[in-house]
Amino acid sequence: KNSVKAMEKELVTCSLQGKEKTALKRSQIFQISGGKDLETKVIVVLGKAGMGKSILVQKICQDWSNGEFSQFEFVFWFDCKQISLPEKQYSLKDLLLESFVKPREGSKEIFEYILQNPAKVLLVFDGFEGLHDHENFPRCSASQPEKDLCSMKELLSGLIQKKILNGCTLLLTARPKDKVYQYVSKVDKTIEIVGFSPQQRELYITKYFEGLPYCDNALKLIKEREYLFSHCYSPVMCRFVCLLCERVLEMGDKSLPSTITTVFLKFVQQKIIPVQTDVTAMHNEERLATLARVAWYLGEKHQSAVKSYLLPSKEVKEFALKYGFFLPFAFPKHSDTGGEEFGSTFSDFVIQNFLGALHLMLAEEIKDKSLTKYLSFPSKKKKPYNWLDLVPRFLAGLLFLQDDPYFCSLSNKDVKQSTKKQKTLLKYIRRLQINELCSERLLELLHCVYETQSNYLLQHVALRLKPDLSFLGIVLTPPDVHVLHSILERSRKEFSLDLRNSSIDMQGLKDLVGLKNMASFRASLSDTVRLWKSLERTKDYELLRASTEKFVLDPFKAKTMKDVSDLSDLVDMQEKMINCVQDASGCSSCEIPAIKNLRKLEFALGPVCGLQGFLKLVEILAAFPSLQHLDLDALSENGIGDEGAKSLSEVFPTLTSLETLNLSQNKITDVGAEKLATALPSLSSLKTLSLYNNSICDFGAENLAKVLPAMASLRVLDVQYNKITSVGAQQLTDSLRKCPHMKNLVMWNPTIPYGVLEHLQQLDSRISV
Repeated sequence: KNSVKAMEKELVTCSLQGKEKTALKRSQIFQISGGKDLETKVIVVLGKAGMGKSILVQKICQDWSNGEFSQFEFVFWFDCKQISLPEKQYSLKDLLLESFVKPREGSKEIFEYILQNPAKVLLVFDGFEGLHDHENFPRCSASQPEKDLCSMKELLSGLIQKKILNGCTLLLTARPKDKVYQYVSKVDKTIEIVGFSPQQRELYITKYFEGLPYCDNALKLIKEREYLFSHCYSPVMCRFVCLLCERVLEMGDKSLPSTITTVFLKFVQQKIIPVQTDVTAMHNEERLATLARVAWYLGEKHQSAVKSYLLPSKEVKEFALKYGFFLPFAFPKHSDTGGEEFGSTFSDFVIQNFLGALHLMLAEEIKDKSLTKYLSFPSKKKKPYNWLDLVPRFLAGLLFLQDDPYFCSLSNKDVKQSTKKQKTLLKYIRRLQINELCSERLLELLHCVYETQSNYLLQHVALRLKPDLSFLGIVLTPPDVHVLHSILERSRKEFSLDLRNSSIDMQGLKDLVGLKNMASFRASLSDTVRLWKSLERTKDYELLRASTEKFVLDPFKAKTMKDVSDLSDLVDMQEKMINCVQDASGCSSCEIPAIKNLRKLEFALGPVCGLQGFLKLVEILAAFPSLQHLDLDALSENGIGDEGAKSLSEVFPTLTSLETLNLSQNKITDVGAEKLATALPSLSSLKTLSLYNNSICDFGAENLAKVLPAMASLRVLDVQYNKITSVGAQQLTDSLRKCPHMKNLVMWNPTIPYGVLEHLQQLDSRISV
């Protein structure tokens, strides 16, 4: 059962990667094509922490209150960290009309109306990760699920399983690596928030400082720190960088910290130091250490909110609220007690991560030798879900800041202890088999090492990277690209990068491709073409030429119509782009090397788009002069049929290098076989031809038999699992005698008696049964 769930999750992930990225307006979020109108619709909004998922759902609620999304008469918004903490029993009515919003009158009538009109109800569960843990999500077992009391998890499970309020719309927000697909059997629409583009970052920063005397200086100051500017793709990090920049400019400083660790260290220090005296300094150090301990232990439980009576002291709570580390937080009312329970929540996930790392740094009970288990890059296994996923980076940075005046102002701990922990980290990284780390672990290591700003560690890692680095299917954020670029350029090696399906932005792709020690790269075709068009517009012909020479296409597998269109775009722009290079540099080449050197092309669009996509592909096949292997055999069966076979046969004369042609499982009949046979002799290099599992009968076999002697290069012909009878088999055998160059004829067919096949094999041992 678990393996099936894992497989379903894998399929969902792959299908998301295959789709073209398009901007989506808020008004389009609830537009779902297909599906049954009367069934519950599930929409999932994915985004890393701090990307603005909560802001989005709050804006949806605001828009609804202003008359938009009129298909809904009721909208209920739930913060999952509020409803997940109390282990209490809810009924659906409790959840909707008691816990948060209680009508002044008519609760019973309103609830009955909701039950009778579920299609008019939108339920928003913000922060789905707050509702589950490593245990299985429970199934709703209530006999009357809409009336019985059950846990919050069971109630949500009933909504997802359509046992409760079937026909409503569910909007769930979650982080990309959450187990959301293991708990939601069917998702009708998935939306991902990817953060700010470089232009949007600049706009945000400009708006933030609008009207202030140092507006122009602020943007310049932040952009000078490229690493900080790359982190501004995340809205929450952009806000922190702007806050710090504002303080720096107010104090007359002229530079920003160089790492995220130093940004948050200075942020915390500037909150506390300006208002404290010598008398309060020691108390603040103690309270900060206690708060850091709370941050760590809550994070380990995947929590960010805590009830007031569970905090170590009233002073710690007041300290955290005073300096903005905490925000007041109300747990839901419950019909049994009628009262709210008050507590606090960390103001931001990044603050909680930073304080968690500070705890590991300062805690005396955490010995230096046990420190490495809190780093996430040693294991090759899949990383477990972790609320504190920024802790390793902050921890590595803090370990190399023990002499920093800002750090010393926050801590009265023994420097010798910190030095021991630093040496432990150094020793640990030196022992790591860096060239054996998987891509995700390697990225985490690069971030941790970058935060240390240790020249020794940066050089150590750079020298031990393997030359072939693959980030296939790994999302590369702007900070990922920055640290990767920074460390690659330190190395004396030449590198080959695979950046396909990495969602890398154009600036990041341009930076990596422009490295002098970047020997070759693979990237999504659409991203590559977009980069080249941009370089053409800006007349950066030197980088344009260099990037075309470094780009690798072979082997290429077309799995979607977009893949075929992108390949077509690449071919279409070849002439124009190279002409620009010629004009600028006098280059005599008229081909993009990746097109010229493509040797293997696989086609796997499946039956729905197979023929349409293949007809488009055939139009550009002549552009690949080195194509040796054309494979149309796919598990889902492309089904190009006779029309596709006819279209392909017309371009055979241009495929002079083709050695292997696999047309298995494509619903080709005698009509298509005849068209193929007529043109096959023009494939002067063909060695292997597979027509396995089609619908070819004796007439098709006869046509193939006629041309076999003319195909001097052919060594293997596979026509098994067709509809050939003993008549067609005999014709192929007779032709085989005239083909001394042939090594193997595979022609087992259910329509040929086994005795006949045995007899033919005795006549010619090259026949396989």
